[in-house]
Formats: sequence, C-alpha cells, structure tokens
Amino acid sequence: MGITGRNWREYPQRYRMEAAKCNKCDKINFPPRLICPKCGHREFEKVKLADEGIVKSFTVIRVAPTGFEDEVPYAVGIVELKDGLSTMMQITDCETEELNIGIPVRVEFRRVQAEGDAGVLMYGYKAVPLK
Repeated sequence: MGITGRNWREYPQRYRMEAAKCNKCDKINFPPRLICPKCGHREFEKVKLADEGIVKSFTVIRVAPTGFEDEVPYAVGIVELKDGLSTMMQITDCETEELNIGIPVRVEFRRVQAEGDAGVLMYGYKAVPLK
C-alpha cells in the first residue's frame, strides 16, 4: 500500500486536526467532506477540533492485524471531543485494565506504524489518558 495523491492532500488537515463545518447546517465533518452528508451543501469553513475529550466506548485488541502484532494488547475506542464530535482512535500510554468509559483523554498526533521494507511512516491520532 503506497502513498496516494489523496493521502498527500489530506496531510494538512490530519496534522492540525482540522474539520469542515457546513456553512448551511453547521454539521462538523471529520475528516472533511466535499458534500455535507446532512444537507448536501458544498461550502464549508475549516475548524480546529478540540484536543481533549472522554472515552465513550472501547475494546481491547488481543489478536492484532498484520503490522500491529507487537502492540497487543492495545485499546481502540470512541472518543467524544469537547466540541461534541466523536471519532475512533487507539488509546495508549496506559494499561488496558485501567481503562474505563468516561475517562478524560488528550488527543495526540503520533506515529502509528512503519510500512514495509521502505519504512514509510504512517501517523494518526491517539488518545492519552489525562492524569
């Protein structure tokens, strides 16, 4: 799986955690869309998402997909950000037994994995419990 043109276009919004707020209905779309799924409008303004939220749901992965075998067990969950948007991400820097629904987290942009022999680095958001 190589880097595509679409991936390159999405990097700025991913680095800055930008979403698109519909100018007609105010729905926030993350990742940004070309057409609002709620009202069909095509004009948006960029908004920066909150970098803190709470864990709404999670699961612990014990049998990992290819490329993540060294990380098991690890948690993936739904995080509701302070601005109301919910998104799925890995929950890290904690023991899986310590996780609970409702714990406060901070969202950080981190390396997810290195791909293939070329070692292409892939980044994404991870939730880190606030202490």
